Amino acid sequence: MSENQNLLAEQRRALILDEVRRRGGVRVNELTRKLSVSDMTVRRDLDALARQGLIEKVHGGAVPVVEASTHEPGFEAKSALELTAKEDIARAAAAMAVPGSAIALSGGTTTYALAQQLLDVPDLTVVTNSVRVADVFHSAQRSGGAGGARTGAATVVLTGGVRTPSDSLVGPVADQAIASLHFDVLFLGVHGISLEAGLSTPNLAEAETNRRFVQSARRVVVVADHTKWGKVGLSSFATLEQVDTFVTDAGLPATAREEIEEHLPGLLVTGRIADADS
Repeated sequence: MSENQNLLAEQRRALILDEVRRRGGVRVNELTRKLSVSDMTVRRDLDALARQGLIEKVHGGAVPVVEASTHEPGFEAKSALELTAKEDIARAAAAMAVPGSAIALSGGTTTYALAQQLLDVPDLTVVTNSVRVADVFHSAQRSGGAGGARTGAATVVLTGGVRTPSDSLVGPVADQAIASLHFDVLFLGVHGISLEAGLSTPNLAEAETNRRFVQSARRVVVVADHTKWGKVGLSSFATLEQVDTFVTDAGLPATAREEIEEHLPGLLVTGRIADADS
């Protein structure tokens, strides 16, 4: 069977992952027919997805990873995943930040990447419940040297609260601080996003804090790579209809893009597909 040169590696793997999650499992011979690629290419793609912890290989095919809805990976574990996608998403989202505006950044590795891109946007007021995000801005200010803070450096407000495995601050203290503020734009990282559950997280306290973030924002921008699509955590905190823009990467399957565009006004797909079999 001839190789399908129109589907590149990352795109193929996104389609395979979508098929596994939608059907609850697939066989290698089904994928070779569907994608018009060789058995070896499919097995290589399954190996790559299994290494990322996105599927479980079984004899003759693959099934979804059964992840508890309460499982919350730590920041370091998540920061090593989808690095290129997160950088592409961060660059695109940073262009939405207007100099002199008040913005909020939730916790997460994608918002952490975004914070680094926002250092060049002058005179921002940044509210965050992420220790890691706050440290990005504080470190940049310290690098200004003896002259003090850099001209146009962001003013950063870090909420209090109880620290989660993702280094976010949540709970009543964070909720009260956020509820009293108003943001032009909220950049929101998520554990999972789906048609049925909307935006969700495995942490109940974080769900409430994120809910307050959404309520306090004039505009909600979700920043999440394609692997978050179809994932559902223990607690939902917002519907797709509450999202203004979803910024993701080119690994998101076309079928998912069509579904998302039916439910929210803005979908921005960033980056480009990797080279075949990379």
